[in-house]
Amino acid sequence: MVEIMKSWCDNYNLGASNITNEESVKQSVQEQEINLLELAKKLWNCRKLILTVCGIGIIVGMVIASGIPKEYTASTFIVPENSRRSTSSGISELSDMAGIDMNSSSTTERDAIFSLLYPDIIKSTPFLVQLFDVEVREQKDSTAIPLSQYLKERQKSPWWSAVTSAPSKLMGWGMSLLSEKPKTEEASRKIDIFRLTREEAGMAAAIASRIGIDINKNKNRRRTITLSVTMQDPLVATIVVDTVLAHLKEYVTAYRTGKARRILAYNEELRNKAQAEFRAAQEEYTQYADANRGLVGMASRAELARLQNEMKLALSAYNRTELQVQAAQAKVEKVIPVLAVIQPAIVPLAPSKPRKMIILLECVLLAGAGSVSWILFVKDFIRTMRQKSKDCKREKVSSQMTDD
Repeated sequence: MVEIMKSWCDNYNLGASNITNEESVKQSVQEQEINLLELAKKLWNCRKLILTVCGIGIIVGMVIASGIPKEYTASTFIVPENSRRSTSSGISELSDMAGIDMNSSSTTERDAIFSLLYPDIIKSTPFLVQLFDVEVREQKDSTAIPLSQYLKERQKSPWWSAVTSAPSKLMGWGMSLLSEKPKTEEASRKIDIFRLTREEAGMAAAIASRIGIDINKNKNRRRTITLSVTMQDPLVATIVVDTVLAHLKEYVTAYRTGKARRILAYNEELRNKAQAEFRAAQEEYTQYADANRGLVGMASRAELARLQNEMKLALSAYNRTELQVQAAQAKVEKVIPVLAVIQPAIVPLAPSKPRKMIILLECVLLAGAGSVSWILFVKDFIRTMRQKSKDCKREKVSSQMTDD
């Protein structure tokens, strides 16, 4: 009987604790709902302030969007060949006939420069310096000027940049007065990629910031490259993106064909030397044969046979070197990289920057978030701090009065 009473008491206590927990949960939920309702009511009462601040944000966004110059982006879509290449059987047969050891049809080579390194190549200092003297033309002006001059003189800046860049310009002007160099010396100076001036380094960084390259890999594991250039003039952007693509092709071609061209030059040198030896042996043989046509002596016949053998050996060596040259030429043609242009660069019609709607949306969101934060948090915080300071002053005054 005692055990039954204990179990009944335990169950009663558990039930009571569950009831209290449920009541506390309901109470907390009700308090949260009340807090949310109070916050919503507070925001609704201050709706005029929120709308006013958002309206100011719209005006500020319009001013910012209208102050940023328009920019146009020209792009081209290319597909490079696979970096792993094999030598064709035709070149192998030709090299076997020539008696030289070139890559067989079953061997492959892997390049040190592949498509993933193209962004590093384009952003390298030697590559960017080559673009300084690229002739560009604007749509409104057909006069050709260097790209560096265009970026220095024809580029527009936001109106507020005159204020933000004033201190740095003033410091640069002061430093130029202290270390002024003759203009003739600066004009005649050639660009040294190992020691760029501050202006040249800034120009290279400006060009690099306007070139974009995006490398993607499709489902067939084929890499595709999108090369883009952003400028304030659409024609300039198109000219520069074509030039960048041409320089990239030249750079990769020079690397890929460098070794093959050295082999070709060496074989051409051997071919020219063998050709000269063959012509000398042929000339000596014909002269001796013409001079000793009527003689039938054994000595003259032996000398004529010797000269003929030397001529044949020289001809054989010449033919062999000629085959070597042909095989080396085929090798050069084989290793030339292929960058297939799928979509050529065209002059853009619509500007890509600034994105006015995004700027307006960001300004409105910032204004709304700022006004809501002011109403819910900052205003109450300032009020609380002021009240605390007043209470402290009152306590000090009351304490002084009691002391007196």
